[in-house]
Amino acid sequence: MSGERRSDGSAGDVDYGAIGGTYSRYRQPDPVIEAQIHRALGDAKTVLNVGAGAGSYEPVHCEVTAVEPSASMRAQRPAHLTRAIDAVAEDLPFEDASFDASMASVTVHQWFDLEAGIAEMRRVTRGPVVLLVCDPAAMMDYWLADYIPEVREIEASRFPSLERIAAAFRGKVVVEQVPAPLDCRDGFNEAYYGRPEAFLDRNARLACSSWSLVPSGAVERFEAALSADLESGRWDEKYGYLRRQPFFDGPLRLVIGRGG
Repeated sequence: MSGERRSDGSAGDVDYGAIGGTYSRYRQPDPVIEAQIHRALGDAKTVLNVGAGAGSYEPVHCEVTAVEPSASMRAQRPAHLTRAIDAVAEDLPFEDASFDASMASVTVHQWFDLEAGIAEMRRVTRGPVVLLVCDPAAMMDYWLADYIPEVREIEASRFPSLERIAAAFRGKVVVEQVPAPLDCRDGFNEAYYGRPEAFLDRNARLACSSWSLVPSGAVERFEAALSADLESGRWDEKYGYLRRQPFFDGPLRLVIGRGG
């Protein structure tokens, strides 16, 4: 089961062939977040990564099978990682219980059918199914919403609720907060909570796909307002404490369910 795919194979609401050319430069795995994901995978020796993108957070100490529909994303995978298979979450080309664990990092919002994707991951996995997601209910509690609420509203509309994800696992899940460190290397929107200047880089913004769905006029308004407030010191007067805050508890969550 799958929806219509785009020119480069992208299976969601954005074409990574158009916006994802520099994705791997801005979306590097952050060591703190990586450690949390790897703890959740436990002692798995074989791991499936669904919607693997450029390979962030794949454990290198075990055998990983990666699935990624976008040709642009597959092409950006580092040479030390395995070549990704062209497939989608809703139709995984593997036998039942093929893997010790499976993972999917910030990709469920790109799936055509969430429940079908989770069912497939559960089918092919013997142990933990680990999803890095965003909680849409926590999306607006961030200074970025003061400058461009459209981005946050779009993000909130794309991500499924934690309740819906839990229901797909029949309620048997553990949910952990995933704080972003101040020097976070993974350039999702909350990664720049204390480094607002990063949002003036167009490619940094496009490494978060929601920016490509916002009208250009809203982005231009945002750039002008943030630039002015950084120059005048107004941003720092209101949010400057974030430049020294070691972590930010935003909407990022780790959902750990079971396969089988």
